[in-house]
Amino acid sequence: MDFKNKKIWITGASSGIGEALVYEFSKLDAVLIISSRRMAELQRVRANCANPDKVKIVLIDLEKYRDIASIVAPVLKELGNIDILINNGGMSQRALVVEEDLTVIEKMININFMGAAALTKVVLPGMIAQKFGHIVCMSSLAGKFGIPLRSGYAAAKHALHGFFETLRAENYDNGIRVMMVCPGYVNTNVAVNALDEKAQSRGVNDKGQQEGLDPKVMAKKIIKGIEKEKLEITAGGSETNGIWVSRFFPRLFAKIIRNKK
Repeated sequence: MDFKNKKIWITGASSGIGEALVYEFSKLDAVLIISSRRMAELQRVRANCANPDKVKIVLIDLEKYRDIASIVAPVLKELGNIDILINNGGMSQRALVVEEDLTVIEKMININFMGAAALTKVVLPGMIAQKFGHIVCMSSLAGKFGIPLRSGYAAAKHALHGFFETLRAENYDNGIRVMMVCPGYVNTNVAVNALDEKAQSRGVNDKGQQEGLDPKVMAKKIIKGIEKEKLEITAGGSETNGIWVSRFFPRLFAKIIRNKK
């Protein structure tokens, strides 16, 4: 696929995998709309792009998903239909179910699922009208199986699969392609920014995250997946074997995963 002048919207673009994707697509001469809650960081990312004049900043707080339609509408009026939407923005958690406040679960659902669903619903009609569109949805291994301390996060990631796989089936004949991305550990600040049981940022990194995949490598895998119209990609270390173990040896997997606190 030639990404030159393709209009690509990336959420969670101020750091991690999202930031790496911005740089890769900018080198491919795409027109980029980059979003997160942090203006200063988005400005930094734009300044570091190969083609900063082709990067538009749009502030979006995914948790406030009911505001997304009114934010996006004028952008679509200005730029026209979006070709590729990458729902990358999100937040994790580290808390036991018995201890976590319900607000933690609510935030996980709203940020990781409702925000992505709301943004997708705004851009989808334009994709259908032009008979072309590619939607990339950032899931996780937690979208495949439950992991201790991540109950709300896992619930939201499971919801993404149900919603976007349905959207894929409904819109294949409209030229819309949907790819789910299920990474293992990636070396980002997702663990540092994860919420504790009181919905406060932990401020502590995990060893697995620190030793995880380089975001640049993950970004290139995602781009290759788009080019090949993959339905789903998984990347990471040995932790990704959990998908196959959970499927074929569920009792063994249940024993392994309960010790991952």
